[in-house]
Amino acid sequence: MKKLESSLKNMLLVLTGVTVLSVALLAYVNKLTQEPIAEANAKILNEALKKVLPEFTNNPVAESDTLFSEKDGKKSVDFIIYPAKKGDKQVGAAVEAKSMGFGGEMIVLVGFDVAGVIYNYALLSHVETPGLGSKADKWFGAYDPIKGEKAVAHKEDTKSILGMDPGETPLKVNKDGGQVDAITASTITSRSFLNAVNAAYKAYKSDKQDEGGEVNTVTGASIKVDLTDSVSAK
Repeated sequence: MKKLESSLKNMLLVLTGVTVLSVALLAYVNKLTQEPIAEANAKILNEALKKVLPEFTNNPVAESDTLFSEKDGKKSVDFIIYPAKKGDKQVGAAVEAKSMGFGGEMIVLVGFDVAGVIYNYALLSHVETPGLGSKADKWFGAYDPIKGEKAVAHKEDTKSILGMDPGETPLKVNKDGGQVDAITASTITSRSFLNAVNAAYKAYKSDKQDEGGEVNTVTGASIKVDLTDSVSAK
């Protein structure tokens, strides 16, 4: 009996030691990977900003505004606005917005010129179906000037959202009576994408109108924009 008790104690000690060692190892690995992941995300964002904005000379990330909403006492980020300036003149802004696609959350970076017309966009992250909803990264007219690609405006291709002003008419897919051709066999993804673009536009215009374009990021001033106000993604 004493031998059995001794064996149980030894097993518990070994299991405890393994658990402690595993937790410590995971914490160490997490610490090692945090910085590279942050650097990789920053690189993706900076490259995307160069694509979606008119030429700028400032640092949009350093001057960005974060717009929050609050629910049950908890704050969550709704939009991040990156202003683009050439010298002292504002030439536009990029807005990071979220929406729920067919597979999950979709994060879109939409670039606007100073008048609020869509300049370009980039799909920062998504979990849409490969070969279907994933086509949103290019379908709606996104282009990379660094690779020599040229912009194709909506008036030239009804799939494209470039050159459109969501302030005149919120963007909708043609199936819902709108102006934009949906991705083939991916209407839900298309609706979700356009919802994010419409919301990004509202955040941009609201940001410009709030005290001459300044948002109180210290107190987390909130601008309420409904991500599904144009058409339900379902």
